[in-house]
Amino acid sequence: MFTSKANTIFQEVIEKYHIINTVDQPFENAYSKEDLIEHLLYRKCWIDTVQWHYEDIIRDPHIDPVAALKLKRQIDASNQDRTDMVEYIDSYFLEKYKDVTPKSDATINTESPAWGIDRLSILALKIYHMNEEAHREDATPEHRAACQKKLNLLLEQRVDLSTAIDTLLKDIEKGDKYMKVYKQMKMYNDEALNPVLRSQK
Repeated sequence: MFTSKANTIFQEVIEKYHIINTVDQPFENAYSKEDLIEHLLYRKCWIDTVQWHYEDIIRDPHIDPVAALKLKRQIDASNQDRTDMVEYIDSYFLEKYKDVTPKSDATINTESPAWGIDRLSILALKIYHMNEEAHREDATPEHRAACQKKLNLLLEQRVDLSTAIDTLLKDIEKGDKYMKVYKQMKMYNDEALNPVLRSQK
């Protein structure tokens, strides 16, 4: 199953990040571009993992405003990288299934395979950190028990989401579903579309 591979890579990424556990550590992909989908999945989850920790840092109520603005710009750039990686992953699937002719009654899904994979990557981060909370020695028993309940639900959600993604890919391969890649049209980064940026010209 495709998601077995994805979930394994996501776990690998998250554990690798937490060895140094800092947002400014250097990135090195564990997979070459010859192993394209593995390479893309690894990069995708690394972006998500760094951004997860950006979001923790920026919520510090005592953060310096100048540092906060810099971090906001980094989060914006990370979001763009994340979106780009989703499109690269969807392009991989478009190429993989390019010779499949959709059946006359084929339907399109509410989200593309890569956006489902995006959710799966974020879910891996939720599971990792909720597991930490469920076993945190300095937390109260009540806190650990509450987090264990949440962890159990997250693990169930991963099974369901993985099954849904694998089913979608099978349906595309059989011609029961078809997919498209819609390039993201984010207006706020475009000087021609964002009125604040446009006014600075």
